Amino acid sequence: MTTMTLHDETMLLDDTARLCAAAAFVRAHDSASLLPLLLPGIEGPDLRALAGHCHFAHAGILVFPPDEATLRARLTDCGLATDTPVHPSVVVRERLARRHRFAPADLDVRILRPQVYGADGERRAVEVFALTVPPHSRLEPVAAAERADGHEAHLGFEVDHPDPLVLRGLCAILVRHGARPDGGGYNPHENGTVLYFTTPAEGVSGYRRLELYAHGDRRDSLAAHLDPDGHPHPRPAERPPAETLLHLLTGAWTTQALASFARLGLPEAMDTRTARPAADLARLTGTHPRGLATLLRYLEMLGAVTREDRADDRPGGHPGDQPEEGFRLTALGALLRADAPASMRPLALMYGGPFYRSFGELDHAVRTGRPGFDHLHGENHFDHFARDPELADLFDRSMAASARMFQPLPAHPVLAAAAQAAAPATVVDVAGGNGELLRQLLTAHPGLRGVLLERPHAVATARRLLDAAGCGARCAYRAGDFADVPAGGDVYVLARVLHDWDDERCREILGHCARAMPDHADLLIVERLLPADGSPSPATAWDLHMLCNVGGRERREDHYARLLADAGLTLHGRTPLPLGAHVLHARKTRVPEPAHA
Repeated sequence: MTTMTLHDETMLLDDTARLCAAAAFVRAHDSASLLPLLLPGIEGPDLRALAGHCHFAHAGILVFPPDEATLRARLTDCGLATDTPVHPSVVVRERLARRHRFAPADLDVRILRPQVYGADGERRAVEVFALTVPPHSRLEPVAAAERADGHEAHLGFEVDHPDPLVLRGLCAILVRHGARPDGGGYNPHENGTVLYFTTPAEGVSGYRRLELYAHGDRRDSLAAHLDPDGHPHPRPAERPPAETLLHLLTGAWTTQALASFARLGLPEAMDTRTARPAADLARLTGTHPRGLATLLRYLEMLGAVTREDRADDRPGGHPGDQPEEGFRLTALGALLRADAPASMRPLALMYGGPFYRSFGELDHAVRTGRPGFDHLHGENHFDHFARDPELADLFDRSMAASARMFQPLPAHPVLAAAAQAAAPATVVDVAGGNGELLRQLLTAHPGLRGVLLERPHAVATARRLLDAAGCGARCAYRAGDFADVPAGGDVYVLARVLHDWDDERCREILGHCARAMPDHADLLIVERLLPADGSPSPATAWDLHMLCNVGGRERREDHYARLLADAGLTLHGRTPLPLGAHVLHARKTRVPEPAHA
């Protein structure tokens, strides 16, 4: 019988978590809401053309089971059908062969498409590419590299009527909105053609690649997408350096325009269905008509609103009169409404307010290594917020507003296993803010119990939130500091905590967790990871933010592994989350038993 090593088991758990996350993503999204997340700023005719000619069909993921039976078991664990047909992959096999310098014949990549129903009731799929990697196979380095980089993870849109003109037009729209050609191919086993694109780094879907799938042999269109050797075309010519620099220098205008949009109450005065004249909106919000019209035109450029001509139905209007200009809220802009289910208004107020002002002290942070926020206010941001209840509440709500990255977390194998334990398991959320993450976990798993450790004012807020969500009876609360981490939990969670602190403080926090954790307990750490190869990443931007505003830092995976080891903990794996975040899974380091003579 083959014995599975702990490393092998960790890799399987990682595959399971990614499968579950992909399935959850497909269930939660639809075409109309997804395209603006992939292509920020797309609106109007271009969005209508894309949505009108193709539809969201699947989320793609590459996994590496040791055998077919294990793959079927992992699909079952994620609620995915195991009786789906299997086809050979041509496109992904060729891409893997090029990247890792293998002969394509040595890479038996198969495709399965278990069906999933989307939020709108449409039938979709999780497109599973499976490369069998037995334990100790020479393919293990391929699996490790692909898991870390996620090259093949993508979102697929199927073209409804893929004639050459339609395909050419859709490709042009994607490139116009920042997508870059990234390969593709024709699969004769399925008689289907795929065109891959890399989407803009500003996208917030958690996926960086998009696939257009066209049924049939569309190699003429594919040839226009690739160079003669079958590789992606190089990037189109960049803008002139001066134009690029000017665009970058005006980024602050975007931050303040969106923050003003939220502060003035404009999203609440607008509608996603009906356009309203700027003059009407000015009366509703107490703003200057011309000033507001100027702001709205800039917001239209950002994709927060869209402009439409309205029939002039005012008394005394004449048929030949110029149509009146109106503005309508887009799906992106609606996220800044205070009453939106996933409102990001607190983030706009925080990034356009306290953190915006402290970024004026970035020079100081770079010269001294000390936060610009401290230099501006004379104290660190935690103490400053604690003395101002309104500011503290805004900070807690802004943290909750960015909780979209947590959506796949409840499907993590560690939490799924805890939820299925014979006795009720307890999740300890350390520095859990207003309880939004713990709410998500307890709502997803009614069998779990929770403990929240936070500052006193945050505990009071969390108690109200969890009671309103119906989870309060399963939750206990402890007001305190990191030294007060409750003992005896089954799963401990540190979500966006360690990046607030320097290495010495991180070791202390991890040490407190390790001492509180029973030997069987798991620790899940949610953070953005700096890429090991220095490639562009949202974590790089947040690293600068942490330097200027908090004094902490983002880190690479190996850096976290060292901090964990210093605290007597071992890193067992990582799984991706949206917005560049990851879950690091750690457990207590096992001390070898002394050998007996």
